Amino acid sequence: MRRRHELRAALGFLLPNLIGFGVFTAGPVLFSLAISISNWHLHRTVAFQWIALRNFVELLHDRDFWLYSINTAYLMLGIPVAIAGSLFLAIVLSQRLRGIVVYRTLFYLPTFTSGVALMLLWKALYNPEFGALNAAINWWLDSLHLNELVQALGGGGVSAPTWLLSTKNMLGLDVEQIRIIPGQWGLGARDALIIMGIWIAIGGNNMLLYLAGVSNIPPELVEAAQLDGAGRWAIFRNVTWPQLAPTTFFIVVMSFIGGLQGGFEQARVMTLGGPAGTTTTISYYIYTKAFEEFQIGYAAALSWVLFSAIFVITMINWRLGHKELHY
Repeated sequence: MRRRHELRAALGFLLPNLIGFGVFTAGPVLFSLAISISNWHLHRTVAFQWIALRNFVELLHDRDFWLYSINTAYLMLGIPVAIAGSLFLAIVLSQRLRGIVVYRTLFYLPTFTSGVALMLLWKALYNPEFGALNAAINWWLDSLHLNELVQALGGGGVSAPTWLLSTKNMLGLDVEQIRIIPGQWGLGARDALIIMGIWIAIGGNNMLLYLAGVSNIPPELVEAAQLDGAGRWAIFRNVTWPQLAPTTFFIVVMSFIGGLQGGFEQARVMTLGGPAGTTTTISYYIYTKAFEEFQIGYAAALSWVLFSAIFVITMINWRLGHKELHY
């Protein structure tokens, strides 16, 4: 009787949370799964009906879906650079120096700023006419006389990138086809978003996680390595890096999840998915299908495909990375 009374009391306290979870989380998830096998269209151009897996079959033959999947994967190329930058910054900020707390605060401060505000700031920086980045690049080109040098060598000259207005990219990927074209090599909209993402991520939460991990490394391990004559690189490779393995594993998994889900805010605020769809990611494609083209059923199917991809990649990361952890 006492246990039943305690169970009723516990359920009474948990009930508001359980109701909220059912109404705002589990309910919408199950609802999206149901409408993913329907042809629900808000314009009611066709009668509503259940179409089984037709949305998923159509998705496999959707050329835009594969192109936007490539865009999503391309924007994730900045993840290793951001993780390495966060680790380097955390090691630097872990030093016992005067005023180090102030520096930690300054590097983390942009994280408190609204994402939309940061994106608008970077959009202004990337402006090819009056942006600060191109102003600095043009100044260096003029100071070093690079245009004259390249033209003297038979080249066509050097100019600052047009950033968010350009379809060029570092890999030379064609806009419409999945192949490399030499004329597409350069810096364009996708690279601009990668650079911005790296800048935002380096001093963010990953830095704090690495900073906490570095602070928790037993000092006797470092002292033992120093007594054995190990230098800074040897200490990092044999002591610091192995001790940070759990932190790195967590950061890598969460970064992959964020990368697959990301891209919506940047596309919506900075590029509207352009130019020529080069910055449209899967998440932004889901948004356009649902709230611009009003194909709710197809958008729900896209969401479940994205969820499946995230789940599979996370499981692969877990199987491959968990074996290498040393707690």
